[in-house]
Amino acid sequence: MKRIISFLFISIFLSVAAIAQSSGEVLIKNATILTAARGTLEGTDILIRNGKIVRLAKGIAAGSGTKVIDATGKFVSPGIIDAHSHSMLSAINEGSLAVTSMTRTRDMLDPGDIAIYRALAGGVTSALLLHGSANPIGGQSTTVKFKWGHPVEDYPIADAPLGIKFALGENVKRSSQVITQPGQTLRYPRTRMGTMETIRDAFRRARDYKQAWDDYRAKKTKVPPTIDEELQPIVEILEGKRKVHCHGYRSDEHLNILRIAEEFGFKIGTLQHGLEAYKIAPEIAKHGAGVSIFTDSWSYKLEAYDAIPYNAYILWKNGVLVSINSDSDERMRRLNIDAAKVMKYGGVPEQDALQMVTLNPAKQLGIDKRTGSIEQGKDADLVIWNTHPFSSFSHPEITMIEGEIYFDRAADIQKRTLIAKEREELEKLDVNRAPGSGGTPPRVPAERIRGERDNAEYGDGDNR
Repeated sequence: MKRIISFLFISIFLSVAAIAQSSGEVLIKNATILTAARGTLEGTDILIRNGKIVRLAKGIAAGSGTKVIDATGKFVSPGIIDAHSHSMLSAINEGSLAVTSMTRTRDMLDPGDIAIYRALAGGVTSALLLHGSANPIGGQSTTVKFKWGHPVEDYPIADAPLGIKFALGENVKRSSQVITQPGQTLRYPRTRMGTMETIRDAFRRARDYKQAWDDYRAKKTKVPPTIDEELQPIVEILEGKRKVHCHGYRSDEHLNILRIAEEFGFKIGTLQHGLEAYKIAPEIAKHGAGVSIFTDSWSYKLEAYDAIPYNAYILWKNGVLVSINSDSDERMRRLNIDAAKVMKYGGVPEQDALQMVTLNPAKQLGIDKRTGSIEQGKDADLVIWNTHPFSSFSHPEITMIEGEIYFDRAADIQKRTLIAKEREELEKLDVNRAPGSGGTPPRVPAERIRGERDNAEYGDGDNR
């Protein structure tokens, strides 16, 4: 039934994407614009052409063929950017090895994940999709725009800097794992010090690998080194081509990863979660790392006990680039309210609070030249809200990416009756009825896949 419902959402809401204009002009009229960069503009228009913001002014005249959206009494903000997400992904916690830098989340993107549409309904337009946290050095990340209804190739942001997931703490050392079968062994590392050693060892090996290639390119050696898919992404970190996004909770661990980065001559992109980051705010600011946090989610495990609601304020006050993330398909839809909380806990100014879910994550992901604020020349990744987005009564009415409408609340409401009717019809199909109520088992397919070979050749069920 879950798959049927997901299919319904996909088939029905693909038509929402058809509302979008792939080119031409869109004019948003008479809005209160929260630019996230240059203050608030009252009663102002936004002219969008070919996916870009080309003008912000009052009284812009609509040209012939321009789609006009009346935003009188409404608020427009930049699209929300989630700097820690696992949407569109499944089975992305490769825990068999301590270092899995060769794996790529890009290989697992699912454009049919209903979480995408729900994120758009919450005003989220972009996200950093991360590997799980089972490894000191995990897999390569992917920065995407949630272009619901488009082919998967349209999701990754082509010019976004490369990224990779690191992790520290309980998830990595597997505090709760026990041997359940004879002969089973526990993976190293099993302690926090072992985690740091694993990371340091990987960078030493990567440094030697890089030197081998440098010597070959300088013609100091004649035989090229063997390509190492594990070490190549780590070399890219050393060369400043790949950002490190490091999961962790305790301040001592995050301080240690900063020291390792300084030892090997690179900067950490973001400290993820960072519930104790307030304890080392000056050190983080000196290093130049960003921090991407929860606002009020803590005490769900031992190493999360020292979180405080003033974390964002203390980091911001110390000059640290702070963003607020979800790490959750559900929390992602309310990041606007999470941003509002930092005004309550510390008195962070409105624009600075808004930046924590828009411009700041864009900077952390290296995509701020194209998105994260409402400025001339940037992508038209915008959200039209019924009221101020920091109100608990707010909701997005329209969410657009590069000028295309990907969520339209009015269209959504109109389609709900159609969805309910289609679901009712599907539930009545014989294949979806329980055997006790007259249903019969589904037909076993008799067709053979082209090129399929007899099971006897390869073993039961193995159609290579």
